[in-house]
Amino acid sequence: MNLFEMKAFEKEIISIGDMICSWRGSQEARKVVDPIAFKTKADLKAHHLLSDLIAKFFPGVAILSEEDYKQVAERPTCYWLLDPIDGTASWFGGFDGFVTQVAYIENDVPAYGAIYAPVLKKLWTAVRNKGAWLNHTRLPMLTKTNRLNLVDNYPTPQRIAEKIFNTMSVSCYIECGSLGLKSCMVADGTADLFVKDVVIRDWDIAPITVLIHAVGGCIRDLNGMPITFVDSFDNNNGLIIARDDALLEAVLNIIAN
Repeated sequence: MNLFEMKAFEKEIISIGDMICSWRGSQEARKVVDPIAFKTKADLKAHHLLSDLIAKFFPGVAILSEEDYKQVAERPTCYWLLDPIDGTASWFGGFDGFVTQVAYIENDVPAYGAIYAPVLKKLWTAVRNKGAWLNHTRLPMLTKTNRLNLVDNYPTPQRIAEKIFNTMSVSCYIECGSLGLKSCMVADGTADLFVKDVVIRDWDIAPITVLIHAVGGCIRDLNGMPITFVDSFDNNNGLIIARDDALLEAVLNIIAN
């Protein structure tokens, strides 16, 4: 796909994201279809729109989605992985912190990612070995700094984030909704660190994996191991997204003690 076609594809992702945002006023879209996972009709509708978009631009390529999830015995060599609404609770509650995100995975490695936050009007994209962009402006490589902006989704730090906050010299704590959006804030330099000690699923992190690698950041589980996209779609070992290697090592030392 050439640059013109990719921009056309990303323009349609933006259009879908803006539609998702507009559905917050629809009682039909807000109907909860899965109370345990907190899924709404909007999640399902967004899934179908994104699936149709992928089929239009990439006919014949397999599509896997959070909203149509089935554990597969063997993953396709090439496939798209969709997270139609990452941060459904934020979408439902009228907050800014939700995104629509997609990733293209080839030979078990994410090769392209797009993450769109419709309320913020921000589109983050990345291509493996090519770079990353915010609203089509190239993002710079991340650099070491004494600043430490910590991001998480609670009004005050909780769980592992609280341990980090109480141990390290945090410059600023940022409250934000979806996992994808928090990760993007590290990639674009707004934040420096995001740590989560919950189950992370591939559709949560496949797009941001391309983005973080493109800007020189670090993405690992809580054991310091690389995130992989093989076997199970669930990663039970949590997530660290850090600005640089030194910050990653400092966090791993705190977790270990």
